[in-house]
Amino acid sequence: MARLWANPRGCTRDALDAGGGGASRPGLFLAAALLLMVAACSGPSPAGGVKVGEWRAGIRQALTIPDPLPPLDPLFHGGFDVDATVVAQRVSYGSASGMRVPAILYLPRHPAAKIPGLLIVPGHGGDKYAWYASYAGVLYARAGAAVLTYDLVGEGERNAQRASHTNSHDRIEPIPEAGRHLAGWMATDVMQGVSYLRQRSEVDPGRVAVLGYSLGSFSAALAGAVDPRPWVCVLAAGGNLDGSGGHWESSRPLCQGFAYGSLRFLGDRPAALYALHALRGPTLVVMGSEDQVISVKNLGALHMIDLQERVGRILEGRGRMFQWRIVPGAGHQPFFVDRLVASWLERQLDFPGWTQDDIASMPEVFIRDWARDAGVDLGRMGRQDDRDAGTRALSLSIPSLSREQLTLFTLPEWEAQKDRLVMDVWVRQVLAQRKIAAH
Repeated sequence: MARLWANPRGCTRDALDAGGGGASRPGLFLAAALLLMVAACSGPSPAGGVKVGEWRAGIRQALTIPDPLPPLDPLFHGGFDVDATVVAQRVSYGSASGMRVPAILYLPRHPAAKIPGLLIVPGHGGDKYAWYASYAGVLYARAGAAVLTYDLVGEGERNAQRASHTNSHDRIEPIPEAGRHLAGWMATDVMQGVSYLRQRSEVDPGRVAVLGYSLGSFSAALAGAVDPRPWVCVLAAGGNLDGSGGHWESSRPLCQGFAYGSLRFLGDRPAALYALHALRGPTLVVMGSEDQVISVKNLGALHMIDLQERVGRILEGRGRMFQWRIVPGAGHQPFFVDRLVASWLERQLDFPGWTQDDIASMPEVFIRDWARDAGVDLGRMGRQDDRDAGTRALSLSIPSLSREQLTLFTLPEWEAQKDRLVMDVWVRQVLAQRKIAAH
């Protein structure tokens, strides 16, 4: 499958794998790459400027992101062996409004002195039980990294029925306050995950990456703009942010639309957000050319080229310009398990157990085939080839893990602690605050 990379830093494309089929509109992609090269080589325009403190403070205020971040208070809840090379720990830590995040940490059985840390940010309806969470966890633990996966707000052990794929946050009363608070909570979860990894004794705090999928890419985009700490960011099936009345302001009001609309004070919102990303560290945006969920037909190569030019005018040569990749023929998929994203991460993080040659020689598998052999149900939407089933992933005989293995609390333990876990408690707090403010 052909990939189009865009990298403005060296005035050349980072990579274009012309092997295989599935390329979509190759003339447009080639033209886009050439336009990007010309724009990058022309240098930044001496205009604009990054209002770092003002923008970050404004985003925190608009989304009610706590500053400073909440106490982490990490707890260990036991562990299990995944296989001969990987172990997993059940952990939890604090987040916004006194709530806690249940998570799984995957580790190499014999870690190097200091290893990279990766945080997997789940998509809509996702949690630590999602196939891509455990798959990426085991995959990158075999590369020698610590990988943290967690339950999205309202999913898994943060759901009142301890259920997955509920999309329960969509049923909150659709008011702007709830949407802003919710998106801020999700962004806080991302930053708390980074904090958790950075405090682990095995992890090199300067080699942390956040990998967000779909809704998770939106949360990671917000967190990456607010958080001044250095970390690497991959936004999969998202990140093609646009302006007023566009896709991101109009879609899913509670977890995206209301929050994105509240950031209009930034002016050119996507350019301002990515300028802040550039001052934090490397960012890669990856999307499929056939992804209808995020409107890639309208917000694809030309949109991303124009966005880079606007970010360049703001940065005036500072920071690290974000990169982007469009995967021809692909849909809405978690690309961070594929070869080229793994290779990009290796360049940023230097995995102890992998080299570029190792990654280049690894076999790949379609997730539909892995799921069939592993006995994993991808769900109604996931069985479609433009979704999970069609995802290409590095294949290292990744095992499927049971729900029991990935659950932190027994039912009695969960009942005793659910007021600090489930979304419903937080919703009541937010709505009560709104009623108080109204009077």
